[in-house]
Amino acid sequence: MPAVAINVGANTNEPGFRGPIRADGSFAFVPIPESAPTREPVPTYGDLAPHLDAEIPDAVHDRPVHLDPEFAEYPAGEAYTYGDDHGVKARPLSSLGAGDRVYFYATLSVREAAAWLPPDWGAFLIGHFELAHDPTTPDGPEDLSAAERARFASNAHRKRDPPDARVLLAGDPDGSRLYERAVPLSAPTAGTDPGPIVTALSADSGAGPWWRRPLRFDEGAAAALRDRIAASRADNYQA
Repeated sequence: MPAVAINVGANTNEPGFRGPIRADGSFAFVPIPESAPTREPVPTYGDLAPHLDAEIPDAVHDRPVHLDPEFAEYPAGEAYTYGDDHGVKARPLSSLGAGDRVYFYATLSVREAAAWLPPDWGAFLIGHFELAHDPTTPDGPEDLSAAERARFASNAHRKRDPPDARVLLAGDPDGSRLYERAVPLSAPTAGTDPGPIVTALSADSGAGPWWRRPLRFDEGAAAALRDRIAASRADNYQA
């Protein structure tokens, strides 16, 4: 089964800082700000701050967040859902099917030095969904069945006014999770240097800003990625 990994989460552009990662691999996933009007209230950075082991600047406490991907175990999360309105991500995600995996990776700032970590920041896998259904690709804001509307009711793109997702994904609760410790995509030398998951497994060249691009894995590479993640977890995510 193939897989795709996509970049998510706070960064130095929006809202101006990254989530932290520490020497033991523990980290805090911080969402990006919500940039569109919403039909209902959504959490703010201030709402999340007491639940995250991260420094959230006071200046952004009142800003609403775009909680996407949504993990059931995350503060304010209800299910495993993800939506995207940009073709560069929607196209590879739409090619997946039920049982395939979508991985989420974020750039994180290093808060404690360790030999396996880059010196300042890096890109890390922070969780995955095992898809419970084929991707939903609505033609318009209301182009969903009653079952799909219920399935994605808590997703951030469905809360926008109007809803704008070009693809919607639902993770199987038994096969999806937000990791406790992150898995490195960057090499220890620098955040911009790709590690072996990028160079040896993904179809990406590793040239230029690879940490912003969707990373595609064919069936063989996706299987190897699952094994690598399992081995990394057994070795404190340092493999």
